[in-house]
Parts: sequence; structure tokens; C-alpha cells
Amino acid sequence: MDNMMNHPGLIASFAVLVTVMLLLDLGVFNRKTHAVSTKEAAIWSVVWISLSMGFSAVIYYFAGFEKFTQFQSAYWIEKALSVDNLFVFILVFGFFNVPKELHHKVLFWGIIGALVFRAIFIFSGVGLINLTYLPEMEMFGHAIRINVVLLAFGIFLIYAGIKSGLGSDDDDENKDFTKSAGARLVYKFFKVSKDFDGDKFFTVENGIKLATPLLVVVGVIEFTDLLFAVDSIPAIFAIAPDDPMILYTSNIFAILGLRALYFLLANFIHMFSYLKYGLAIILTFIGVKMVISPVYHISSPLSLSVVGGVLVLSVIASIAFSAKEEEAKPEPPQNTFKD
Repeated sequence: MDNMMNHPGLIASFAVLVTVMLLLDLGVFNRKTHAVSTKEAAIWSVVWISLSMGFSAVIYYFAGFEKFTQFQSAYWIEKALSVDNLFVFILVFGFFNVPKELHHKVLFWGIIGALVFRAIFIFSGVGLINLTYLPEMEMFGHAIRINVVLLAFGIFLIYAGIKSGLGSDDDDENKDFTKSAGARLVYKFFKVSKDFDGDKFFTVENGIKLATPLLVVVGVIEFTDLLFAVDSIPAIFAIAPDDPMILYTSNIFAILGLRALYFLLANFIHMFSYLKYGLAIILTFIGVKMVISPVYHISSPLSLSVVGGVLVLSVIASIAFSAKEEEAKPEPPQNTFKD
């Protein structure tokens, strides 16, 4: 089967595109610290999705339809699961009382960390998968090869999907983020100031160099992304377990658009309360696909159709039910007191 690793031009174009866009983002469009408006977030969301779709079209031209659907499937799975990150980001920023104009800088450096850690997870994961195939055996009259890692990932995703669908958000809402591993790591190596100092990660008080709470927030965001990668990375391994570049490029494009999506949806996130059930179904579906893959292969186009259909239906249900709930709310009592 064709592999994206056989197309160095695609890899080079991806590296150049991401590097240029990050430099433009940090050095030109967001050189001055400011609160990102809904209009700006909408424009950047369109830009990142357009770049992602354009890159997938290039993959289709050079590598064919199968690789195109693999990229699309992995991209939308990661994009969907990343929405869960947005809920936690809102809680983290609220917990630390981070000024709105500093949110972009925190998310930017969070994404830089994701570029590195996702590469480690994906490339080491594909290498581990290639090493853990059991000898060929016969089952149900067919010769099959079971992969221990993919089977374990599949079982884990089925469990994670069921748990996600049945769980509540109360644990995150009541969480003390100063006890997060990311925060504890910062506190271990640095003395931390009580107050922010603009957009600085370090400040000087009474001649002593201190980390600011902004560095603690970055640590929490980085660790949060690592936790979410535990769900999302195994999920995309079901799409193209033999092609790390398809997985990495789709993953990074989805993450790069996450900041803009955060600023776009932050004020409307309550309208997507039913999305978590859609994500639970997607995780469970991908888990089942992994478990049965030695016996029955679910094609990438079918996977893309299922993921896309579940996402659309869960978003429609969220918007529809949130509108009904707003209509059902009783109107506040009128003040009838007259002088």
C-alpha cells in the first residue's frame, strides 16, 4: 500500500506551511497582546479548515483516494475529540482568572508543545504496532493476524466511550488545577508570583526572579493536552496504523485550528451539551473497529461517513435541544412595584 512517507514533497510542503503559519501568527498577526474577537476567530477558523482541506486535496492528487479518506477521517476524529479540550480550557482560564487578552499566548505555546509530544506519541506508537503482531492464526475459516497493541487500544476506547457517555462534567468543574501535574512541575522548579505581569512568563520581585501564574497555566494546558492525547491518538491509529505521516499531519492541522475554535465557541460552548454523546459513540465505534479489524475491515470511507454523520447529528441535537431549553425557561417576574 502507498505510504505518505514515500512522498517527501508532501512532507516538505506540510513542514513549510506549518512553520510559515506559526511565524505569521506569532510575529505578525498577534505580535501585540490582545483579546481575540469573535470575527477574528471566525476568520482564522475558516483559514485553518481551508488549509487542512487544501492539504487533503494535495494528498488525494499525489497519493490517491484511500489516503485522502484516511487523512479526512483522522482529521475530523481529532477535531471532534479536541472539542472536549475546549471545555477544560475554559475551566482552567476561569480557575486562574487569566485575562482574556492572554488566552491566545497560552494556547499558542500549548500547541508548540503538542507539535512535539504528538510526534513522539504517533511515531513511537506506529513503531510499537509494527512490532506487536502475533503469528498468523486461523479463525472462522480465515487466516488472521492479531495486533496486541491495536486490540488493547480498541478495548480501551470502547471503555472510554462508554464512560464518557455515562459520565458527568462535575469532576472537572470542581477540580483544583493547582494540583495538576503540569502545575506541580512548575511549582517544583520555580518560585511563582501571586500576580500576572502582563504576558510575561517570568517577573522580578524584590530582586528575585519568579515565574508568573501564566507559566503555571501553560503547564496545566500542556498536561491537559497529554491526557486528551491518551484518547485521541489511539483512536486515529485505527485509521492508518501503518502511515504515521497521515496521522501526524491530520492531527496537527486539527490542533492548529483549535485556538481559533476556542475563541469562536467559548461564549457558545453551552449550546453543544449533547456533543459529548456523539464523541462517546465515535470513540466506541473506533474501538469496535480496532477489535474486529483482524476479522473484518471497516474501510476508511465508511469510517469517515460514520464519524461525519455522528458529529453532524450530535451538533444538530445540541442546538435544537438547547433552543428548546431556552424557550422552556420561565421568564423572570416583572417588578410591579410603583412609586
